[in-house]
Parts: sequence; structure tokens; C-alpha cells
Amino acid sequence: MNRIRAILLFLLLVVLCTATSFRHAAAAPVEPKSITLDEAVRIGLERSRSLQIARLDRDMAGQKIRQTWSEVLPQITSSFTYTRTLKPTVLLLPDQGFPGFPTKLETSSDNAGHATLDVRQPLFNLSALAGINAAGIVRKMSEEAYRNTQAAVVADIKISYFDALISKDQLHLIEQSIARWEESRRDTRAMFRQGVAADIDTLKAFLSVENLRPDLIQAQSRVAITMTKLKNAMGLPADSSVVLSGKLELSSKSYPLDIAAAYQEALDSRPDLRMLDLQVKAEGEKINAARAEHFPVISAFGKLETQTAFNDKTRPSDSVWPASSSVGLQFTLPIFTGFRISSQVEQARIAQLQTRTRLEDLKANVRAEIEVRVLNYKEAQKRIEVQSATISVAERSYKISLLRFKEGIGSRLELTDAELQLNKAKTNYLQAVYDYLVAGTQLDKALGRMRVELASKG
Repeated sequence: MNRIRAILLFLLLVVLCTATSFRHAAAAPVEPKSITLDEAVRIGLERSRSLQIARLDRDMAGQKIRQTWSEVLPQITSSFTYTRTLKPTVLLLPDQGFPGFPTKLETSSDNAGHATLDVRQPLFNLSALAGINAAGIVRKMSEEAYRNTQAAVVADIKISYFDALISKDQLHLIEQSIARWEESRRDTRAMFRQGVAADIDTLKAFLSVENLRPDLIQAQSRVAITMTKLKNAMGLPADSSVVLSGKLELSSKSYPLDIAAAYQEALDSRPDLRMLDLQVKAEGEKINAARAEHFPVISAFGKLETQTAFNDKTRPSDSVWPASSSVGLQFTLPIFTGFRISSQVEQARIAQLQTRTRLEDLKANVRAEIEVRVLNYKEAQKRIEVQSATISVAERSYKISLLRFKEGIGSRLELTDAELQLNKAKTNYLQAVYDYLVAGTQLDKALGRMRVELASKG
């Protein structure tokens, strides 16, 4: 009994220790994952559902090419038919008037089998060849569509990343402003106790801090919202813990600031333009396929067949399977199709004209987009240059105003104005850098550089 009690006590201790370890493991905080901008893009490309759909479309195009090749490859079919006679077939004969002459004759056996092997090989089919060419172009279109989706996903992730960064920095600016006003309120209270500052100054200092509380709450909410949008753009679960290690800083990329040069680069690189251009060529192949309906189709064929019939008294192995075979050529030429072929040709021509019109319209839109993106990029650059100098002046002005206020020769209004100017200068510079990065990302996408960037990373 003592040994059994000892074993039970040991097992109870093991269970308690295991439960404690599980509880500690569950209570342990999850270490947030720190990601850079490039890591966010990489994760998003791996998890993007839009890219998964585009990848499946690309695979579908590959299978359609295989399907079109079947029109010119041999077609081989086989069949086997077994028939069991339940009631025999009877042939009625005229009565000849002779005794014993049969008037009914059974013509079917109890069992019958029939096997065939058919082979058909197209020799001349222009419509099928045009379909193969069109399918190859469609495959290239699916590749461009995949790259276009890649570019859209990358741009979305980058802009979402920049949104999250600026919301964090804006929150930090508000926290800095509150800290400055807290320090100013403490100084004002000390000066009030010394009889240097008036009671109204302490009230204004208190209101300056409290008026920033709603801005702080809004900034904290923006941080949470932008992080949720970023995780969604990356394909991460909403409850995943992510910390951004990147910063809003200027990049070293160079862009063609001449509109004509930028437009030419976009014409050469943008996947959506290349996709529509390929569609024009595919529509041309459809015209050829429709015209090819006027031409004959020549096919070679061959057939091998065998059959047997036997009654139940005969073993299947003893039955006879006579075989026959044949080969030949088939020539098919449409003479009159009720204007079906001419109508199909005209429909294909109209579809090609529509695609060409859409291509020209897209080129005009790209030209306008390039000009807007370049102007936005130039504007952000100039604002950064201006605000860089403004921040240092605003910081110096605030320090001087704070010193004057502490010495009793400056007013509360002067200090308030200096703090507002400093906060505005930092906010404007932060916004200018953000606009610069977003404009660069949008310009990359407008120029078609996303595919070049992805190719170099891959």
C-alpha cells in the first residue's frame, strides 16, 4: 500500500508541474516581430491572396495552351461493347408448303462483343494553328497581369507601411508637445509661488496640456488603425504582433523629371500597357482563326475493329474474333454557312478595334498620371528643403522664448506661439517626407519600375 501511495503522489506531482509549466507558457508575452519595409513587402508577396488568384490565372492560361494543341495532335479512341441476348432475334420466313421447312430462324447468339480502335490525325487546319498562336499570346498576357498585380500589391504595402510610420511619428510629436507643456506648467507653478507669474498663467499652462489630450487620443487611434491596415495588406492575422523597424527617411532613388522621358519609360515597362498591346495581337489571331474557317480541313483516319458472337454452350476462348481495318482521308470545305464565318470575322475586327481604342485611352491616362506623379514628387522635394531649415529656426525660437519666460521678460503668449510654430514645423517636415515617399512609390508604379525592382530582389 505504501508503494502504491508513493506512486500516486509522484504522478500527482508530475501533473501539477506540467499544468504549472503550461500556465506559465500561456501567460508568457508574445515577442512582437520587428519588420523592415523590404521584409513587409516580402511577407506580403508570399501571403497576398490577390497574387494567389493571379498565379492561378497564369496556370490556367498554361493549361489552355495545352488544350489548343489538342486540335493538331492525333486523337485516339477505343470502345468495347458487350451484348447479352435475353430473347433471341427471330427472322420470319415465308411458308413454302414443305413439311418440316422452318418458318422461324433465330439470327442472334447468346453473347456478342464488338471492339474498335479509331485514330484521327489533322493534316491541314489553319483555324487550329491560329488558336495555338492566340493561346501563346494569352499566356504572355497572364504573365503581365501577374506582374501588374505584383506591382499593385507592393505599392499598397509600401503606402500602408508609410501610413503606419507617420501615424507613429505624429503620436510622438504630440507626446513631445505635451512633455514641453508639462515642463512649462511646472515652471509656471514655481514662478507663481515666487510671485513672478500670475494665476492666469498657471491656468493657461494647464489648459495647454489638457487641450492636447484629444489629439493624443486621436493619434493613438490612428496608430492602431494604420497597423491593422498594414497587417491586412501583408496578409497577416489581425491579432499578430508587429513592430516597425523602418523610419520615414529620404531615399537615394533617382527619377526622370522630364515628362517625355518618364512617359517613354512607362511605355516600355508598364505591365498593363504591355498586356493591352498583347491583347491587340491576340485579337488579330482571332481574326485569322475566323478567316481560316473558309479553308478546308484535311484529316487522316484509321480504324481497326473486331467482333464475335457465341452461344452459352461455347467457351469464350473458343469463339472467333475476325478483325477488319481501314484507312482514309477526310476533306471538309464549308460552302455556305449562312454568313456565320463572315460575321465572326467582322466581330473579331470590331473587338480588335475596341482593344486598340482602350490601349490609346490607357496611354493618354498614363501620360497624365506620369505628369501628376512627377509634379507631386517635385513638390514634396521642395517642401522638404524648406521645412528642413524651418525646423532649426523654430527650435531656436522656442528655446529663446522659454528662456525669456523663465527670466520674467517674456510673455506666456510669446512662449505659446513659439511652441505652436515648432510643432507645426516638425509636423510639416514629417508630412513632406511622407508625401515624398508616397509620391516616389506611386511614381515607381506609374513608371513600371515595380517589376524591375522585384526582378532584382528575386
